[in-house]
Amino acid sequence: MNTQLYIVPTPIGNLKDMTFRAIEVLQNVDLILAEDTRTSGKLLSHFSISTPMQAYHMHNEHKVLDGLVQKIKSGTSIALITDAGTPAISDPGFLLVRACLENKIKVETLPGATAFVPALVNSGLPADKFVFEGFLPVKKGRQTRLKELATEERTMIFYESPHKLLKTLQDFNQYFGEERKASISRELTKLYEENIHGTFSELIAHFQKNVLKGEFVIVVGGKESK
Repeated sequence: MNTQLYIVPTPIGNLKDMTFRAIEVLQNVDLILAEDTRTSGKLLSHFSISTPMQAYHMHNEHKVLDGLVQKIKSGTSIALITDAGTPAISDPGFLLVRACLENKIKVETLPGATAFVPALVNSGLPADKFVFEGFLPVKKGRQTRLKELATEERTMIFYESPHKLLKTLQDFNQYFGEERKASISRELTKLYEENIHGTFSELIAHFQKNVLKGEFVIVVGGKESK
């Protein structure tokens, strides 16, 4: 394996979405950086991957960054994975990629699973131009960002957790208008995958009556230009 950093996507739910190339890379690197070694340990065990792991997450990425760069420069090949999906997309990864590039270390990013792409395509909303917002600020800066996005004409994509979904939908209803079209996807690629389409008022009514479980992707139509 070349001495470099590999960015390796992992399935967002369905293990059959793991690519042959991803398995090969994870089997052959010297070290795997994992967001949660317990979660990733189950994935690696499923594919009979015995490569050593090291924790790399939002709480330690600044602390271990320089050491990892030096480790790669000294001859260690490293792969970065997260709990699910593509590293650096609302997950740790950006800092390490940037540091490697600054140190002339080759970074190879494998294509693979990420939640927002299937959610966007399934939404039926324009997918030729879109903006990925990820998680909105919880408190500071939230209202300001919502006001800015109220005039966005491109399709918008957000991530949200179960216990904050209704609050976010109510905020969207207030700032974007109750008739704005949107789509919500949950449990993507899993047995109980669900994709719900409608206006914000319809979506709020639906999720007030149903159990909120799984991670959610919210796709919102842009403001129609006059």
